[in-house]
Amino acid sequence: MRVSHWLLTASVAGLALAALPAQAQVAPAGDAAAAPAEEGAIIVTARRQNERLQDVPASVSVLTAQALANTGATKAADFVGLTPGVTIVTGTAEAGDTQINIRGINGARDAESSVALVVDGILKTNTAQLNQPQGTLQQVEMLKGPQGALYGRNAAAGAIVLQTLKPTDTLTGAVKASYGMYNTIEGTAHVAGPLSPNAGFVLAGYYYKTDGFYHNTFTGNSKTVDDKENWALDGRVVVGKGTATQLDLKARYSEFHGASLPFNAAFALPNFGAVNPAFYEDVNKHPFNFYSNIRPTNDQTSFDASLKLDQDVADGLKLVGWVLYSNVNQDLVADGTSADFARFISAANPAASKAVSSCFASTAANTGFAVNPPGAIGAIPVPFIFAPATGSTFGPYSPTTCDGTQYQVRKQQDFSTEWRLIGDNGGALNWQVGAYYLHIKRTVGVSLGADTGQGVIKQLYNAPDSANPTSLLLADKFKTNVYAAFGSVEYKPNDKFDAGLALRYDIEDRKSSTLVPTALDPFTGGPINPGQAFGTLSPQHARFEQFEPKVTLSYKPTPGINLYGNWGIGFKSGGFNNQGSAALIKSAFVDFIKADVHINDQYKKEWSSAFEAGIKGSLLDDKLTFDLAGYYTQVHDMQFFEFFVGSFGLLRVVSNIDKVDLKGAELSVTAKPVRGLKFFGSFNYTDSKIKQNSSRPATVGNKSPYTADYTLNLGAEVEQPVSDGIKVFARADYRLTGPTWFSTVQNQSTPTLFSGLLPISALGLPAFVGDGKYDRTRRNAFGIVNLRAGLQTDRYSIAVFANNALDKKYLSEVIPAIEFGGSFISPGTRRLVGVEIGAKF
Repeated sequence: MRVSHWLLTASVAGLALAALPAQAQVAPAGDAAAAPAEEGAIIVTARRQNERLQDVPASVSVLTAQALANTGATKAADFVGLTPGVTIVTGTAEAGDTQINIRGINGARDAESSVALVVDGILKTNTAQLNQPQGTLQQVEMLKGPQGALYGRNAAAGAIVLQTLKPTDTLTGAVKASYGMYNTIEGTAHVAGPLSPNAGFVLAGYYYKTDGFYHNTFTGNSKTVDDKENWALDGRVVVGKGTATQLDLKARYSEFHGASLPFNAAFALPNFGAVNPAFYEDVNKHPFNFYSNIRPTNDQTSFDASLKLDQDVADGLKLVGWVLYSNVNQDLVADGTSADFARFISAANPAASKAVSSCFASTAANTGFAVNPPGAIGAIPVPFIFAPATGSTFGPYSPTTCDGTQYQVRKQQDFSTEWRLIGDNGGALNWQVGAYYLHIKRTVGVSLGADTGQGVIKQLYNAPDSANPTSLLLADKFKTNVYAAFGSVEYKPNDKFDAGLALRYDIEDRKSSTLVPTALDPFTGGPINPGQAFGTLSPQHARFEQFEPKVTLSYKPTPGINLYGNWGIGFKSGGFNNQGSAALIKSAFVDFIKADVHINDQYKKEWSSAFEAGIKGSLLDDKLTFDLAGYYTQVHDMQFFEFFVGSFGLLRVVSNIDKVDLKGAELSVTAKPVRGLKFFGSFNYTDSKIKQNSSRPATVGNKSPYTADYTLNLGAEVEQPVSDGIKVFARADYRLTGPTWFSTVQNQSTPTLFSGLLPISALGLPAFVGDGKYDRTRRNAFGIVNLRAGLQTDRYSIAVFANNALDKKYLSEVIPAIEFGGSFISPGTRRLVGVEIGAKF
């Protein structure tokens, strides 16, 4: 997961630096001739051509190699924390589980990403790669707004464009290592140099390990809640540097091993709260405790290799093509959430009776064990509403075996290729035209098993008489083919005016088929996949298409001022939920408790129309730089992740919010009053509103989920020589993230499973007593202070750092399970103080 952090970190770092000052930057080798670079100018490739950041007619945030070094940023959260209008949820469930929100458009879990990742000109295709290291970063660019016309699928919110180190003309290298609290170790190293006059190589390595912030009180305070370890190797060989034919070969392998699902539960039942306030809890005040009897694990391996060709065909004409192969395998093991539904207190099949005995025995053994309020482990594993005197309220991930187990797997292989012809003869008109193809093979499975006290068998289906009998199985294989054709033209008659038009047409053909065997749940006696109760699980096929234009305009009344505007269409393909999801939700919630929720087995494509206008410039001989932008985006069929928990186990689905309006403004300012001193600040405000939502009609008027109302960044950096060859530096960053809802249901009251169970329980209470209210599930605004200071020479550096220096407690994510009557919540990172040393040659 940390591996991912590094990449995403870098990725989002681009964003962060929109507010930071321009550092002198050599133009990165791109697909077109480099634009003339003024001293101190940053050269970017945001529009697939080399140009000054100041000249790009859009909001682009940039983090240069020097800025990366000065900030000490090494993971996604670091970069996002520096960037206005961008937030991130990463690693709360598993490695590769990353959702980036840019100006209100979020990447829904279990759907495709809304942010494209482009590394050295190659479009990555697996969303897990948003969160992985990509070698020795030299520059990060973050583009806001739809980039589909340039970068294709899954770029509705924006794109992250990374440049990594190219081979150097002489042998060079560097190493950096840090050690901090919680036994946190991080290291990077690289070596680069020539192989021949026109060929060279880069070899880079990355390592990260931590015991984590939290511990498991049931297993002797073991550090098994958020511990992690990951490493990566990157290799690159470039042949034909400086010639008409250049080949760029890259390969990367990484592994991640750590914990998973560091969640607690918080109830949202106000009528119960009148008796015990813990039943109606403010999620921001929750005291986190972890005590699962299953050691949560998460393992990921990732390999990809690419080959890129840059061929000069004629004067002003170039052919650029690449091929990419990627293979990511991931699984997780964790405790279950089924104890409060009494799933394992009886068995329809006697072969599974060992799990029932284990549930009763472990409950008796742990009676009175301290769990999070309002939980209490009684003498028997029967829900307290049916046995008030001796029953239990376990909550999820309890120390008993009654929760069961969960095993999740996600495997993806993909092959992609793109070919472009670029025309640029240095005149007023330049153009590009090309085609793209992608093939994906993906397997996704979620298996819930009974816990006999003998651990988890890591396979999707286990027989009733096994040590880990399967009780519920959701498993499918997917095949996707993507075809696209695109082109763009830019007209620049003089230094003042620039107009561009880009067009792209995407076709995404998707197929899915079930991997669930015909078998019965040995505990309920029903089908092992709830969808099978409503018919045979048959293969699915759907085709999603979208035309994605983008128009850009730029006018420079003076060399230091750029007035710009752009409009574009964003697109994200639809897909399939587990078959039978719609019928299951209707039976379990709509029919039983009259819930106003509607889910489909196939979710729709998401598309958006986005406008942006702004002004960027530099004043006082570049002592003051600024970027002010306003934007309006209308999102149609926004994809949103929903989590359902019930007697059937758990169900993950993607729904659609019919229409969401997003509008806001953003300002970034950097001041350099004297040499070596820098102040910077940025502010973003996003006004979001759900205009129509057939999935949950009562939520119309609420805010877009996962969207912070505002972000504020303030900071300062000083860098001064103290003697010949030695300089001291210090940097302080403050990030304020505004209030954030994580569900479409916000201030509403809704029926829950308790509403249906209370009238038939031993308590005999009316249904309304079990209704839930989610006004206390909004994450409060929170501010984080990061500090860093040290000494640097031409070859060596040493620094001390304090991330979250004031040890601010905040929430990383809140996942409401609306019909369950509560939320799953994950804590944010705590204070981390450490020291870092580095050397280079």
